Amino acid sequence: MPQRLTVAVSQSHTLPTTSATLAALASTTQEAARQGVDLLLFPEAYLGGYPRTCNFGAAVGSRSGEGQEQFLQYFHSAVDLGDTPRGAGHAWVERKLEVAEGKEHRGDGTREVLERVAAETGVFLVVGIVERAGGSLYCAAVYVCPRKGCLGKRRKVMPTGSERIVWAQGSPSTLKAVTTTIKGVKLTLAAAICWENYMPLLRYALYSQNVNLYLAPTADSRDTWLPLMRTAAYEGRAYVLSANQCVRRKHLPSWIRNSASEKAGSSSGSNVIPKSEEASVNAKAKEPQEVKISALDHGDVPKTPEPTPIDKAHGIVSPSPLHIGSTVSDMDSRTNSPVKQRKDRRRSSNLMPMPDNHFLALPGDSAVNEAENESNAGPKSPADDKDNELLCRGGSCIIGPTGELLQGPLWDVEDGGLLIARDIDFEDCERGRLDLDVAGSYSRNDAFELRVTGLDLDPPP
Repeated sequence: MPQRLTVAVSQSHTLPTTSATLAALASTTQEAARQGVDLLLFPEAYLGGYPRTCNFGAAVGSRSGEGQEQFLQYFHSAVDLGDTPRGAGHAWVERKLEVAEGKEHRGDGTREVLERVAAETGVFLVVGIVERAGGSLYCAAVYVCPRKGCLGKRRKVMPTGSERIVWAQGSPSTLKAVTTTIKGVKLTLAAAICWENYMPLLRYALYSQNVNLYLAPTADSRDTWLPLMRTAAYEGRAYVLSANQCVRRKHLPSWIRNSASEKAGSSSGSNVIPKSEEASVNAKAKEPQEVKISALDHGDVPKTPEPTPIDKAHGIVSPSPLHIGSTVSDMDSRTNSPVKQRKDRRRSSNLMPMPDNHFLALPGDSAVNEAENESNAGPKSPADDKDNELLCRGGSCIIGPTGELLQGPLWDVEDGGLLIARDIDFEDCERGRLDLDVAGSYSRNDAFELRVTGLDLDPPP
C-alpha cells in the first residue's frame, strides 16, 4: 500500500490578538485542506507571539518597572491550555485533570478551538504556542489530531539567550514522540523547537524513538538554519518540516513598539537581524521581486525575478508580490509571469508551481490589498521605514529523508504563505536506513548510551 501524504508549513506571523491569530490559523488551515494537505506546521510561538527585540527591562542585577509591565502584557497574550506548571502529561491529554466548578473545561478555550479546526478541516495540526501555566510561560508545540484531539504537547527544554528571562524550562519528558495514522500511513512524529535542534543529544533522543516526521518550528532565519535542517533529515532519515515567521517591526505588539527602549532605538541584539546579514537583507529589498503590485494595475508585465543564489541551486524562483492574486492558469507558461489578460486577480488562494509536483500557496485578498494600499500611500516617512524594517525573513522549508531540499527556503513572505510538498513517500525513510540508522545499526549501543530523565527512548508502539 502506498505510504504517501501531502504535508505543508505555514509562514504566518502572529496578529495583535489571540482571537485574530486563531481566526487566521483557521483560515490558513481551511486553505490547506482545499489543497489536499494532511498535516500542517505553524511557527514557534505563533499563538502568544515571539517578543522579538524586547529586553523586558532586564540587566544583570536589575529589572525595570517598564519591563515588569511588558511581562504582564506578554503573560496576558499567552494562551492557557489547562495544563499544570510541572506538566501533567497523559492526564492532560486524556482530560483527567480537575475542572473548576461551573466550567466546561480547563484553560481559556484555545485547546478546544484548535481541536475544532482540526476536526472540521481533517488536517493534523502542529502549532507553536506560548503557554502560561501557573505564573510561568513556556514555549510549546501542540499536536492536534482531527479524530482524537490533542495527542501531546512539547515544552521547550532550553530557551535561548534572552528567552530565558520570560520562558521557563520545560520537562524533558515532553520529548516523547506521538504516533498517528493518516490515510493508512503510520507517522511517528516529534518536535524540536528552534535552537533545541543545536543540542545533539536532544536530536538523538528523537531519533531513538524512530521518528519519520521531524518537526522544527523556529524563530531563526540565519543562514546556518537550512544546513542544520538538512543535517537533521539526513541523520534521522526523516522528513523535516520547519516553519518560521516573517516579521517586520510593524508586526510587533504595541507594548514593544511603544516602549522607551524602542523609542530610544535600543533593542535586544540577539533578536534582530545580525549586522553581518543586514547588508544582504537591504540588498534583497532592492531585487526585482519587490516591484509593487500596482505595476500590474497599469497593464505592465514586469520581468520574472531572478532566483536567489540558493534558489538557483535548486531551480526554485522565490515567491514575490507580483504573483500574489494570480492562479496557475494566470501565469504565462514560458515566462512564469502574470499575463495581462487574466480573470479576477483577487482569488481566495493562489498556487505557484514548484519542482517535483510541489506547490507554494500564497495569500489572496488581504495581501493584495495590503500591498496596493502601501503602493498608493505616497512618499514614506522615516517612521514608515522603521515600521517596515525586516526583523526576521522567514526561511521555512521542507526537507526529504536524505537531506534533499523539497521546498523553500521561503524568504520575505509575511502573510501565511504555504509551502506544500505533495505525495511524499514515507517508505523513503525506511529505504534510507539501508546505510544509516543512527539509533540502531549505526549506533554502537553496546558502547554508547543515552538516558533522558522521565523519557522512554524506545520507539512507541
